[in-house]
Amino acid sequence: RTAGLDLMEEGTVAIGDYVLLHIGFIMNKIDEEDALESLRVYQEILEKLDEEDRRQMVLDDDNCPVREAP
Repeated sequence: RTAGLDLMEEGTVAIGDYVLLHIGFIMNKIDEEDALESLRVYQEILEKLDEEDRRQMVLDDDNCPVREAP
């Protein structure tokens, strides 16, 4: 994904780092343990949604206008 680094100090994030992403901007870097726990919780939420809600959530996320390249 493309993400804005405007909120981060230059050189603090590199390809392969785990980050907290909100509305297209990297908020901060997080460690692998926290990242994997977040992914686990997100998966749990998706599993509790019905199929149509899940599909719509993914579409909304993929089509977020903030993510559009400048």
